[in-house]
Amino acid sequence: MSLDHALLVSLLEKPSSGYALARRFDRSIGHFWQATHQQIYRVLARMEEAGWVKGRLKAGDAAPDRREFTVTALGRREMSRWLGEPTEPQGYRDALMVKLRGAAFDEPVRLLGEVERRRAMHAERLAQYRAIEARDFSGPLDRQRALQYQVLKSGIRFEETWTEWCAETLGLLRDLERRDR
Repeated sequence: MSLDHALLVSLLEKPSSGYALARRFDRSIGHFWQATHQQIYRVLARMEEAGWVKGRLKAGDAAPDRREFTVTALGRREMSRWLGEPTEPQGYRDALMVKLRGAAFDEPVRLLGEVERRRAMHAERLAQYRAIEARDFSGPLDRQRALQYQVLKSGIRFEETWTEWCAETLGLLRDLERRDR
């Protein structure tokens, strides 16, 4: 997936200035696709050159004037083309998995702090996702919100799995520590 397509999705959901898009992106798509504000501005410029988006100056009431971007017909055609294109799952890389294997040759207890930190991190994100779920996805959902909810549910399940895995791994590390005494 390219950042271009992630931004097209965000702009289809709501036309935005680059600044507002970057902030919204951080709170939604940014949970599973990271981009700096500078990257977002560069890609917006490239997409405008390609004719996928159009920027219009919008007068600000309390803020400075901003360019608001909307998706053009050409951008919608690109989105449609991209939706029909097969994608490969991304590979998974996490140094903690290598450390866990390496702990077999050292003291596994050395990983307790890191696994506890990860568990807390995942538990916190899970709580954030659950709050979003309670706030935004109760009652009947239209097509857009139903599909957004599916994305959120994927994040919830990811964080649940990681939280459970960390708890299980902490138990194993503590058992190994007791055995090694």
